Amino acid sequence: MDRRTFVTLATSVAAAGPVAAQSTLGTDGLHDSPLFRDTFLDMTEDHADAAGQGKTLAVIFEQNGCPYCAELHAVNLARPEIAAYVDAHFYVVQLDLWGSRPVVDFDGAEAEERAIAPKWYVNFTPTLLFFPPDRLGAASFQHAEAFRLPGYFKPFHFLAGLEYVATGAYANQPFQRYLQDKFATLQAQGIDPDVW
Repeated sequence: MDRRTFVTLATSVAAAGPVAAQSTLGTDGLHDSPLFRDTFLDMTEDHADAAGQGKTLAVIFEQNGCPYCAELHAVNLARPEIAAYVDAHFYVVQLDLWGSRPVVDFDGAEAEERAIAPKWYVNFTPTLLFFPPDRLGAASFQHAEAFRLPGYFKPFHFLAGLEYVATGAYANQPFQRYLQDKFATLQAQGIDPDVW
C-alpha cells in the first residue's frame, strides 16, 4: 500500500469517529481502545504530533487487573459523548504502570514505562496527564503538564476534567473552582447534573 492510499484510508477511518464500546482487553491485560494512539513513545514527538492536530497530548497510565481502569472503559469511554469529546480534543497515549517498553521523556532521557511512572509521580491507575499545545517545547514533564486526573472519576467529573483542559480553563482557575462554576451554571439553567 502506498502512502497516499494509507493516508486516505486512515482519514476515512478517523472521520467515522470512535466506537465508544469497542475497548477490548489486550493480551497484556490492558484495555485497547480505538481512542488510543500507537506511537514510538517519544513524548516530545507525541506532543508535537498532538499539537500539529490542534489537540492536547493525554498520557494514560493503566495496569493489568485494575478495576478502576475497567470502569473507565466500561462506563466513561463507553458513553458516546465522552468518546467523541476525547477523539475531538485529545491525542491519547497509553502507558503501563509496570511496563517495560522504552519511553523517551520530555527531557530526552529514555526509561522503561515502570521507571517513567514514579518519575512523573504516578502511583496508581488510571491516571491521566495532560500536555496541551501551549506547553510545546517544554524540557521536562513538569513544564509540559497542565493538569492530571489521578484515579477514576465518574463520568460527569471526568468529562468536566476533559473540558477543563480543552477549553484552557486550567490557566485561569483551579479545577475545584471550575467545577463549582459549572454546577452554578447548570443550576441556573434548572439542570441537576448526574454526578454519581
